[in-house]
Amino acid sequence: MSEGIEIKEIKRRMDGAISSFKSDIASLRTGRASANILDPITVEAYGSRVPLNQVANITVPEPRMLSVSVWDKTMVSATERAIRESSLGLNPIIDGQNLRIPLPELNEERRKSLVKVAHDYAEKSKVAIRHVRRDGMDGLKKAEKDGVIGQDVSRAQSDRVQKMTDETISEIDRLLGDKEKEIMQV
Repeated sequence: MSEGIEIKEIKRRMDGAISSFKSDIASLRTGRASANILDPITVEAYGSRVPLNQVANITVPEPRMLSVSVWDKTMVSATERAIRESSLGLNPIIDGQNLRIPLPELNEERRKSLVKVAHDYAEKSKVAIRHVRRDGMDGLKKAEKDGVIGQDVSRAQSDRVQKMTDETISEIDRLLGDKEKEIMQV
């Protein structure tokens, strides 16, 4: 096992945690409509749960309105029920095979709860990053113990892993701060 490959794998996994966090916070609704807010919703379709975007097309016709065009008319009520029962607080209006979803104005309480959710997402990502760091450190210790790398190389690689961890967590904090400002902006 080459130490370079180990570091590349750790970096790839940390970048994955950032990507996951970005997609999580993109689904949090701010003042304007975004098709991403429906990403977490799954619909009971054809005997299993599938993502909403696999049974319908989602568009944003107006800044405060989403439009969901269900492809199969037998799926309209299941889609409407999935949106209504989600934790997003949305009330779709059925219009044939389309669902119109007006987005209510965010009040102060709802903004604060969205910030709390964003903090939960950030903490989940930081835990994942710390797990990656722990796995990397364990791999380096094992490589040193097995005589694959020397103590000096092990220390240098450990320092690199810690530096990557610190930078990745700083990036999560920066993204969280930006999203928090965006959510609280009236």
